[in-house]
Amino acid sequence: MTDDVTLHAHLIGRQGSRADLNTPVLVLDEGALDRNIAAMAALAKAHGVGLRPHAKTHKSVDIARRQIAAGALGICCAKIGEAEVMADGGISGILITSPVAAPRAVERLAALAGRAEGLMAVVDHPAVAARIDAALGQARASLDVIIDIDPGIARTGVASAEKAVELAAAIAALPHLRYRGVQYYCGSQQHIEDFAERRAAIVERTQYLESAIAALTDAGFAPDIVTGSGTGTHRIDLDLGVFTELQAGSYVFMDKQYLDCDLAGDGSVPFETALGVDARVVSANHPGLVTIDAGFKSLSTDGGAAVVRRGAPADAFFAFMGDEHAALIAPGIGDTLAPGDPVTLTVPHCDPTVNLYDHYHVVDGDTLVAIWPVSARGRAR
Repeated sequence: MTDDVTLHAHLIGRQGSRADLNTPVLVLDEGALDRNIAAMAALAKAHGVGLRPHAKTHKSVDIARRQIAAGALGICCAKIGEAEVMADGGISGILITSPVAAPRAVERLAALAGRAEGLMAVVDHPAVAARIDAALGQARASLDVIIDIDPGIARTGVASAEKAVELAAAIAALPHLRYRGVQYYCGSQQHIEDFAERRAAIVERTQYLESAIAALTDAGFAPDIVTGSGTGTHRIDLDLGVFTELQAGSYVFMDKQYLDCDLAGDGSVPFETALGVDARVVSANHPGLVTIDAGFKSLSTDGGAAVVRRGAPADAFFAFMGDEHAALIAPGIGDTLAPGDPVTLTVPHCDPTVNLYDHYHVVDGDTLVAIWPVSARGRAR
């Protein structure tokens, strides 16, 4: 067997054991993780806003427990499969943020509602709400639901304030569902790099959200919960004061996409880079190029290229060279690095990169201190 635990469990607690990890490997700085969790929790508390961080980022029961211990109301999950794993791990207060519509998935949702404390799910269509209610009746369970409002992405969510009111009325007529509020996630705005431009976009979209809330309130469906936001817009959303809770997720790790953004509006970096991929040089036969053992199968590609954090020149150009390999290109790099030398990379996009691995290798400096499973890896349904 060559699984992570078999390969590396004997290294836990040994001084400097990070250097002996078989690469490529997903590495998590425990101190940076905990400081990030504490920072976001403190920020939300200072503004009187709840925090329900999105676990689609980390897919980890261990990290979810840390977030709740720091004051989070619960967590968000993108899919029913993620929610099942988290509930079975003892996590309460789960919100499923993508509509559950397929018949078998609806059956699973009803079953989960019977055993998961504080479970909520979003809905965006009356027919699906009725389908869920019928399944809940069969399971002798009930469920709190949130109306998903489309912020203009045309991905999920009701398409107008009027449709939100219609859906709220439909939910109110169903015996096993309880309407709790609305969800509004402006995904397209999260990675606008310039703070002022991002803020202007969110201000405009928040005005639309407020119109939907007003329509619901006028119809007798004032939302108790207004949930949404993300790492890219959390400061702006806190300032605007419409959300009752934040769903930010990537702040626990930070990736290149978010490091490229001015999150706070003053050029500072409010969260530390806690996640990385450790790789090694496997070939160094050219003066201006070395090859490392982390390629498409080790790093997500939707967020651009990885960047060097340590072990090689920070300005070394990263280029994918296939499934298992990438190149680091810089003047003289092949003369200074040799096969076997370690390199740490900051990942382009944390969520899909995490989903490529079975475990986190948790480190304190250069010492491996724990191996945590990526509990909900691959739970895409």
